[in-house]
Amino acid sequence: MWAAVVLAGVGCYLLKLAGLSLPERVLAHPTVERVADLIPVALLAALVAVQVFADGPALVLDARALALAFAVVALLLRAPFLVVVVGASVVAALARLV
Repeated sequence: MWAAVVLAGVGCYLLKLAGLSLPERVLAHPTVERVADLIPVALLAALVAVQVFADGPALVLDARALALAFAVVALLLRAPFLVVVVGASVVAALARLV
């Protein structure tokens, strides 16, 4: 187990070192900048989707999906973040109550 942990740590370090070793002209390319800006958004969206619609190996549609729908609508209406979080939790709680 320790070998896997050490190997993963070394791999992460080498990957970071490779990114820092790239020349500036590569990093300044518009395509690279655009992809670098969009990768965190895509990863966060994938994480949210897995947490909302998965329960182990099964796909589910429950109170979490309603809470996510509320959050999306609230964000589209430019609601403050605290309103989005509290509102989504209230929607999930009410859906689980029913």
